[in-house]
Amino acid sequence: MGHHHHHGHGHGHSHGHSHTSNKKALLSAFLLIAAFMIVEVIGGIITNSLALLSDAGHMLSDAAALGLSFFAIKLGEKAVSQEKTYGYKRFEIIAAALNGLALIVIALFICYEAVRRFFDPPEVQSTGMLIISVIGLLVNILAAWILMKGDKEENLNVRSAFLHVIGDMLGSVGAILAALLIMFFGWGIADPIASVIVAILILISGWRVTKDSFHILMEGAPTQIDTREVKEALGKIPLVKEVHDLHIWTITSGYPVLSCHLTISNEGIQDEILAKSQKILHDVFHIEHSTIQLEKEAIGCPSPHGTCN
Repeated sequence: MGHHHHHGHGHGHSHGHSHTSNKKALLSAFLLIAAFMIVEVIGGIITNSLALLSDAGHMLSDAAALGLSFFAIKLGEKAVSQEKTYGYKRFEIIAAALNGLALIVIALFICYEAVRRFFDPPEVQSTGMLIISVIGLLVNILAAWILMKGDKEENLNVRSAFLHVIGDMLGSVGAILAALLIMFFGWGIADPIASVIVAILILISGWRVTKDSFHILMEGAPTQIDTREVKEALGKIPLVKEVHDLHIWTITSGYPVLSCHLTISNEGIQDEILAKSQKILHDVFHIEHSTIQLEKEAIGCPSPHGTCN
């Protein structure tokens, strides 16, 4: 495979280049895993192994995560349009929510099927199961390697995809162990046990994805930002009397937005206070998009001191 082209000597390459390598890595890992997932489904049906099917289910969750990350990068490049003022960033979240729900359904289905098999373990062709699960492990290792090489800038999407693939390896290892146990000890029950373990992995990641994406869709405050701290920090700016109508929400992962009203004393210079508050938001809380409305005390009507005309 000895073709290693190193583009851009030194660290002088543009942001755009690492973007393409991220995209390429995600796409190739996605194609690899999606293709093998189909092999695994067919193999699971032929060998009658639930562990293989559940590993395929886990691979589906990865393929979905990889496909989504790739899509998110692609769509993120699409221009912001007049109607969709945030571009297509929201699509990523909606897709993630659907993905999470699908995972939960798959996991529950596997658990149901496994329970049925506990009481009536069917014949499993362990040799075929072993061969397929070993290939599955190799495919995952390859995918992980592709993602590691492709990730030039710590891209959140690529990182989560990488973690998915690592989790996937556990699924393959489970299927390998189950196959060996069936081959050497004839423990037919190892197959449903392995599949339940993988199903729990799928359930956990499905639940997490669903919870996070719903939090974002419900305009919840970003988990890494404490709204009270933001309010205090803005309130401490000299000449700021009070902070109200403070909202912080997330458009898509890592894209927090803030809006608030600041009441300032009459001698406050609006531009200065605005610049100060935006600097604090950017430097301390990493919020780059903020909309701040400033009001002079006298105007901010129902004021506590009754200076209302």
